[in-house]
Amino acid sequence: MNLFGGYKASKLKPQLKMAVTRFQIAANKKSALSKQQIREIATLLAEKPNPKEEKARIKAESLIRDDNTVEAYEILQLTCDLLAERINLITHSRECPPDLVSSVSTLIWASTMVDIPELIEVRKQFRCKYGKQFDEDAIMNVGGVINERVAAKLSVQPPSAYLVQTYLEKIADEHQVKWTPKVPLTAESMADPTAAPIGYSVPVGGGSGLNTTSNLPTFNGGNNNMNINSNHPSAPPLSPSFVIPPAPSKSSDGKQQSANASLKDSSVTGPDDDGDDNEEIDIYVPGVPRNPPGNNGQKIHDNGDDSDNDDFGNDGGSGGQINRSSGGGSGEESYDYLAARFAMLQR
Repeated sequence: MNLFGGYKASKLKPQLKMAVTRFQIAANKKSALSKQQIREIATLLAEKPNPKEEKARIKAESLIRDDNTVEAYEILQLTCDLLAERINLITHSRECPPDLVSSVSTLIWASTMVDIPELIEVRKQFRCKYGKQFDEDAIMNVGGVINERVAAKLSVQPPSAYLVQTYLEKIADEHQVKWTPKVPLTAESMADPTAAPIGYSVPVGGGSGLNTTSNLPTFNGGNNNMNINSNHPSAPPLSPSFVIPPAPSKSSDGKQQSANASLKDSSVTGPDDDGDDNEEIDIYVPGVPRNPPGNNGQKIHDNGDDSDNDDFGNDGGSGGQINRSSGGGSGEESYDYLAARFAMLQR
């Protein structure tokens, strides 16, 4: 006998009790998730115009598996309770009692199928008590000693197509959803698993919103223009049209006809625009500089410190100049200079 390990009743019974609590917690969690899955399946069947039947069938398989797991958990809880009550019989029996072989073997087999950590320790205790061969026979279900109902509910095989459709019909009836399967089941396919989805419930052009072929864009023969139904909610907005203003016209002698050229604003016509609101913008174009009044081709010279020399003509000579000297001068010359200077600054 192994003094540092082996079978201990003080370890087996608490693990069996904790396994019962763990089974209950896991079953409650799966039951809450199942209610949410039922609402999701009802929503998929109620979608218009194309119910997502294939996705609902896949979710129904998951719902069936959760229901089967909860059912198996309840049976395993009863098994743990039975073994915990008969812990003294197990401890004082060298071999496994015949009426407990099925219960012990079922717990050993279920420890590899469910996510309950307490069953791992239970399996170790029974392995130490009844030996390695007993443990291997329970895992391989030698002699069919495992509870058949638990083995069926924890099986990895998918549910039949008939059971899946029965679940869908019941969910649709409870949530008052008018749904009939598009692909009816045949007598040969009822016992088989649900067929793989082929996409008959997926709408055409689901990403773009063009769910029917009548709304798809069409081309006009060899032209590059594409006709799109503008009334469709997914149709793009109409592109605005731009008008390029004409260049300003010139006369025969190369000069501009008018000093004030008008430039029309380019009109942008949208889907709701009539194109009548055209605003005119006047741009001032300066003309040829003119001589100041009263100065017939004369030059204005500044003899002071200023460096501004403005020529208003090409005639030279002392008679064609108005001088501003620092030493003063006649009042008439000073007046003519100031008038010419003022006229220049006005420009």
